[in-house]
Amino acid sequence: MSTAPALDPAHTALLVMDCQPAILAALPEDGDREALLGRMEGAIADVRATGGTIAYVRVGLTEADWDATPAVNKSFAPLARHRVMHHEDPAAAIHERLAPQDGDIIVRKIRYGGMSTTDLDQQLRERGITTLVVSGISTSGAVLSTVIDAADRDYQLYVLSDGVADPDTEVHDILLSRVLPSRAHIVDSAELHALLRVE
Repeated sequence: MSTAPALDPAHTALLVMDCQPAILAALPEDGDREALLGRMEGAIADVRATGGTIAYVRVGLTEADWDATPAVNKSFAPLARHRVMHHEDPAAAIHERLAPQDGDIIVRKIRYGGMSTTDLDQQLRERGITTLVVSGISTSGAVLSTVIDAADRDYQLYVLSDGVADPDTEVHDILLSRVLPSRAHIVDSAELHALLRVE
C-alpha cells in the first residue's frame, strides 16, 4: 500500500509527456509499448473521472527553432541538423490512443523539460494546480528534467512508475529507485487509482 498522501483532483494535473510516435519508436519492440500506452490511458481516465487536469507536453520544432539551436547542445543540435521532430510532422503528434480532449492543456516544447520552454507552469498556476503526476518518455529526459524543475517550483510531485519508460532500462531503474524519490512520491497506476479515490 502506498504511503503517499491522497490526491485532491481539483488541484492535481497528470502530465503526459513526449508520447509521440517518433519518441515511442526509441523504446524496445517487445510489446511493452502497447502495455505502457494502456496504463497511461487508464491513468488519464482516472484523473478525468475525478475532475483532475490533463496536461500534454510534446516536442515540436519549427524551422526557426532548428536555426536557433546551437551546435553545443548535444541532444537538440542533431535534431536541428537533420531537420527532424517538426511540429507538424505526424511522428511528432500526440499518440492517437492518448488524444487530448477539449479543456486539456497542450504545450509544445523545444527542450527536455516540460516547463523550461513553455508556459506550462503559468497555465497550471492559473488553474490552481499544486500537485503534478508525471508520466511519459523518457525517464532520463523529459521526466527527470521536469521533475527537477517542478520540485524547484514547489509542486507536490508524483511519478507514475509504470507510466514512464526509457530506452535504457538500467538508467530507468536507477532513476526510479535512487534519484527521483528525493523529489517525488513514486506510485504505480493502481496506487494512483487508490490515491484519487476513483469510484
